[in-house]
Amino acid sequence: MTTATAPPPRKKEKPFDPDAYRMTIGEHLEELRWRLILGLIGLFAALIGCMTFSERMVTIFCAPLIRGLQKHNITPQLHILGLTEGFMTYLQIAVICGFVIAGPWILYQLWLFVAAGLYPHERKTITKYIPLSVTLLIAGVLFVYFAVLPLTIDFFLTFSSGLPLPSGFNQTPIIKVKDAALPVKFPVFDGDPASPPDGAVWFNAAQSRLKIKVRNAVRILEFGSENLITPTLSLADYINLVLMFMLVFALAFQLPLVQLALVRVGLVEITFLRKQRRLVWFIMAAVAAVIAPGDVVTSMLALLVPLLFLYEFGIWLAQWGEKQREKEGQAA
Repeated sequence: MTTATAPPPRKKEKPFDPDAYRMTIGEHLEELRWRLILGLIGLFAALIGCMTFSERMVTIFCAPLIRGLQKHNITPQLHILGLTEGFMTYLQIAVICGFVIAGPWILYQLWLFVAAGLYPHERKTITKYIPLSVTLLIAGVLFVYFAVLPLTIDFFLTFSSGLPLPSGFNQTPIIKVKDAALPVKFPVFDGDPASPPDGAVWFNAAQSRLKIKVRNAVRILEFGSENLITPTLSLADYINLVLMFMLVFALAFQLPLVQLALVRVGLVEITFLRKQRRLVWFIMAAVAAVIAPGDVVTSMLALLVPLLFLYEFGIWLAQWGEKQREKEGQAA
């Protein structure tokens, strides 16, 4: 008959001693210096990569506008209003994308510096919600690119190209001539001819562009709406609008975490967030009308609708956080 051996006694966890992690001012500064150096190295590598593929990034940024112009039968082409505007726009996109790509690495280095001065439970609380914050930020940017931009572009192009020429003003009315002979007819292709001669003119249906070959070089013949207004779009203005959209929506999508933080520090209560729904919705509508770039119709509604859902999600998140906090307190 065998006797069971008693399990070895569990080692007691040593209590957290903050004195064991204290550093002098000089050690803090040295730690900060190395974190900044590592962050700048990551940023420099991201900038080099983004500048290498900056042309591809510009096409990605401009893709929603190009699709909108093609939908409205307008030449899909952007203009620069100054000699250096094109290069500066390319550089601007490369720098911003570089900061975005290197952002997690830079924040990680800063977090390692800050975390050294926090208690374990404080580090645990912050690190728990970092993935959610990053997810909401990415969701805001993707929502802008795939939903807000196409909606806004289509709204503006429809409005601009839909204004008819004013009647009167000594203008000859437009008359439809029946059986009119058309001596010139441009051929339509789904691409470009393999080797067109000089002076050849054709329409590329795939790109919605009317092209002519002159002196062994292909040029674009622009066309627009036959109505009163036809757009002439600047590359810099469009890119600035896109970047502003992405910044506003990325920050606005952090609303649930703001609600969670306010409840956690005791500034507001969950019952208050529930009872003041209508007032908060009205305030969010006013804020969306002010901060949303572009018009006050499409961009405001595109920002307000997800904010309403995010507000309700923030209430649920705050409630869930309080339950988790109570469970941790009971376990302790």
